[in-house]
Amino acid sequence: MKVYSKGVSRMKSSTLKEIAEKLNVSVSTVSRAVNQKEYVKEETRERVLRALEEYNYVPNEIARSLKMKSTKTIGIVVPDICETLFGMIIKGIDQAVSPKGYSIIVSDTNENKKNEEKYLNLLYQKRVDALVLATVDLRETKASEYIKSGIPVIFIDNIPALDVPVESVTIDNAKASKMVVEYLIGNGHRNIAVIGGSIDETTGYERISGYRDTLKEHGIEVDEQLIRYGMYKEDDGFRCMQEFLDNRGRCAFSAVYVTSEMMTFGAMKAIRQYGLRIPEDISIVGFDVHDKAGLVYPSITTIREPEVLIGTKVGELLLERLGKAGEDMSRLETDNKVLLEPELQIGQSVRCIL
Repeated sequence: MKVYSKGVSRMKSSTLKEIAEKLNVSVSTVSRAVNQKEYVKEETRERVLRALEEYNYVPNEIARSLKMKSTKTIGIVVPDICETLFGMIIKGIDQAVSPKGYSIIVSDTNENKKNEEKYLNLLYQKRVDALVLATVDLRETKASEYIKSGIPVIFIDNIPALDVPVESVTIDNAKASKMVVEYLIGNGHRNIAVIGGSIDETTGYERISGYRDTLKEHGIEVDEQLIRYGMYKEDDGFRCMQEFLDNRGRCAFSAVYVTSEMMTFGAMKAIRQYGLRIPEDISIVGFDVHDKAGLVYPSITTIREPEVLIGTKVGELLLERLGKAGEDMSRLETDNKVLLEPELQIGQSVRCIL
């Protein structure tokens, strides 16, 4: 014998057809009321809305998306959600697409290629309308499957080498490094160490290239002993800075340029653990360093990306592409790489030694 609980049965969601039968109206009338169409009497609309609440109506988004050929969702995949840069970019994207009825789904790969592949597969199965990707897999990324199937994809931070045209929104990373190195040279520094990211990624490669090229432009020989690489984590910055300091007697330097926020904090920690002062003993310039509360002393001179602007620009491009999807214009004929300007924010972490 089956026993039914009244309380439990109230939680079971009803369909539009069932609600229409209970109210003795057509399914189309209920549907118009649900979707806020104007040609429904106000009295009828109120009856329907009360019934929706009473009978626990939950829209079938899967069925709706199949019918409309759109889930109104955008997938965003980043390597580290804890980085302020990505958080602000995501905020900018949401500000652009949310008013148009789109929701976002965010995935964090933790700088892991297998995680990235897993989330890209999952979002593809979820039938997202578009994808925003800061990839850590520049050669075999699953994003090419999205592009080939007509799903708009916009890359941020890193740009992969694919056999199809790509769209991206980034800053000019080489120019950012040029601004840093020229600022340090202008303050008398010639022995400048650098902690870069992976040169297998476009971001890491371009920042180190900008560093190298600018030194050469000013007649300064590039010293390979003053170059270290990390994976953008605080521990990497600490380790690289330790190596510089342990080797300082043989390879002296007066300033260090650190190409990510978390590595900057790691490098600062190492400098202080060695009993050295910023900027009296070592000058430091960071990248994307945020300190809204003003608790970091001395304040850090840093390159700043226009994070929210990157996000809103990405959102605008997505909306433009999604709007053209019905015209079979969702695929690109050529690369569309948008470069935004970096800014050098001057703090107190660089000493003039002229």
